[in-house]
Amino acid sequence: MILGQPIWKFVIDVYIVWILVYFLLKFLINNKKIFSISLSVLFVYIIYYLTNLGDILASSTLLLYVVEWVPVIIIIVMAPDIRRALEIVWKNEQVREDFEMGSERTKQHIIDAVMVLASQKIGALITIEKHNTLDQYAERAIMMNSDVSKEVLVNIFTPNTPLHDGAVIIRGDQILCAGAYFVLSDNQNYDKTMGSRHRAGLGISEITDSMTILVSEETGNISVAIEGILLKMNDREKLLEYLNMFMK
Repeated sequence: MILGQPIWKFVIDVYIVWILVYFLLKFLINNKKIFSISLSVLFVYIIYYLTNLGDILASSTLLLYVVEWVPVIIIIVMAPDIRRALEIVWKNEQVREDFEMGSERTKQHIIDAVMVLASQKIGALITIEKHNTLDQYAERAIMMNSDVSKEVLVNIFTPNTPLHDGAVIIRGDQILCAGAYFVLSDNQNYDKTMGSRHRAGLGISEITDSMTILVSEETGNISVAIEGILLKMNDREKLLEYLNMFMK
């Protein structure tokens, strides 16, 4: 008997508490904004406890209202950040078992399409899936399941066509869908004037192991977002080198 309960119950109890603490810490640490706000909320609770303990009536009454409404306000204001942190927590759980990267033909068609789009300053967002499944984004997009080809990719992103907004998701040698939308990154290390297309590409790279190729419609510059890092590359050979490393 430990703490008045059988050993097996104590072990299960400790294990459940450990899991809850682990996921709570991972949830908080993966988002600096949520972590800093959580510390502020904890400070308010401590002050409320001390004022209540010291029988300081005015302060404790005022803080009581704050303590009661703070959780509701946080959930409303921080909803996007909470969803993002939860996606990161479960990132490693969303893994495809039938994992397979695209062929050399697919790589060449992707590069050919990107170079054409860049030369014409047509904005594009092409995300290549790896281990972490992107089904949750594909389900809300336009399913295609077509072979990857330069012509199809260029046509998708041509302005004023039905599918030019959003991202294309590539799985293996197939264009899984078009018109997909991702959660935007709130990374403060990049230029605050960075457009929503680049923030979306950076955002999906932060919560999955995918690689996203972006083309700016303002400059025609090509960028790659991978593992929460945004890299500029206008050289065809350099882009091919990154694709080869990623799609091996």
